[in-house]
Amino acid sequence: MTENSTKGTLFQSRKFTDWPTVKEALISKEVGGVFILAPMAMQLVADGVPIKVVYLGHRDGTAIVVGKESNIYDFGDLAGKTVAIPSRYANQNVLMHRMMREWGMAEDSIDLREVPPPEHPTALLAGAIDAYIVGEPFAAKAEVDGFGRVLYQASDLWEDFISCVLVVRQDLIEDQPELIRELVAGIAKSGKWLDEDLAHRLDAAEVAGKRYYFQPPELLKHVLSKPPDRVRYTRLTPLKQEFDEIMELAFEIGVLSRRVAFEEYADDSFAAGLEGASWDLDFLPRPPGWDRRGAR
Repeated sequence: MTENSTKGTLFQSRKFTDWPTVKEALISKEVGGVFILAPMAMQLVADGVPIKVVYLGHRDGTAIVVGKESNIYDFGDLAGKTVAIPSRYANQNVLMHRMMREWGMAEDSIDLREVPPPEHPTALLAGAIDAYIVGEPFAAKAEVDGFGRVLYQASDLWEDFISCVLVVRQDLIEDQPELIRELVAGIAKSGKWLDEDLAHRLDAAEVAGKRYYFQPPELLKHVLSKPPDRVRYTRLTPLKQEFDEIMELAFEIGVLSRRVAFEEYADDSFAAGLEGASWDLDFLPRPPGWDRRGAR
């Protein structure tokens, strides 16, 4: 439930613009759950913060973007270049190191620079960086505005790429497990609704752009439709094998202070049975005058 719907628990959302603030809000218990970078969640647990990953935010939805007129045409061309990443704790950072290994490049052959995600497109336009790797909608921003082009989608480089994960505080898991179950089920329903029909994605872009993200709906429509699988919102159960690979790579490149076992930072029980569930999915709240084809 949100402030615009009528059934279930009211989950109030809060928007953040940088990862350090998200981290502090979670530690200080200002929020009970948050979508956070996967390696950051692991490091928080390594630091003793009692949280668990219970679901994924999405799959893919990340791109490497370069200037439209740049002479960068493959990953090897990024050698000696400056590339913005969202955070050293981002899986985008891990992906860049993974690719450097695949291309036989030294770990320091690319200057990876931490830049807040909203600033990536403007930094590229200003010439402060040569490329950036970030999640949507900031990956598409330079493309839509005509000064950038996608070099690679994450799905080109790492199948079923994971960026953000849903973490909740351990005290909530222990004290209110049904609340967490309701939250995860609601996200699963939303994801299935989005992935089953392109018209649903266009509806969602209108609602999310104006009411939640405060982004131009046309930008979000581009993200959700060009191509339609640019970001995927199903198959979001946290899987040990996938997280073990992320954890090991993050440890090897110095992002994690120690190896963290899957069971330490993840609880996949809330996702059990959701992948094949069948729901009434006609639940997206729409303002008056809207229909399945979008805004009127």
